Amino acid sequence: MSTLHLVRHGPTHAKTMVGWTDLPADLGDTQALTRLTQALPDAPVISSDLIRATATADAIQHGRTRLPHDPRLREMHFGAWENRTWAALDAEDPAHIRAFWETPGDVAPPDGESWNAFCARVSPTIDDLAASHPTLIIVCHFGVILSQLQRALQVTTTQVFAHKIDNLSVTTLQTGPWGADQINRSY
Repeated sequence: MSTLHLVRHGPTHAKTMVGWTDLPADLGDTQALTRLTQALPDAPVISSDLIRATATADAIQHGRTRLPHDPRLREMHFGAWENRTWAALDAEDPAHIRAFWETPGDVAPPDGESWNAFCARVSPTIDDLAASHPTLIIVCHFGVILSQLQRALQVTTTQVFAHKIDNLSVTTLQTGPWGADQINRSY
């Protein structure tokens, strides 16, 4: 069994679909970062390789062991929808964008990942990390956190999409058996 502290990276302030687009995080709220750093256990820190996650991980490392960035922890790849607004996509292809969000599963953006493909990429990565570390801090993205929360709660994708995951919040999960200790806790 492992305890995973999933930290969502700092805010990007983007109002578009940001998956693999490498936008920086706004880490100007130093008080929030200090509170977060103090609340986390003394455990190794790993992050996605996208700058918003690496910078957040670096900001909360505070003497903890820093593991190499892992590209398998990236957010969902939105393909041709990357860095575009929902309104623009809805105007261009309303049936496709609505199906993607309303019936998640195998529907994918053009040249992007479906929810099922995304989970098939992320879940084995989390399993590998959990097998190697009894406690781990993972700085990652909204979708990564939701994918693992879905496993822990054993709910549908539609149900897990209803969860709010704020920037700089912590979702703590247990593996083997899966369970959720806290969801979207801000410090």
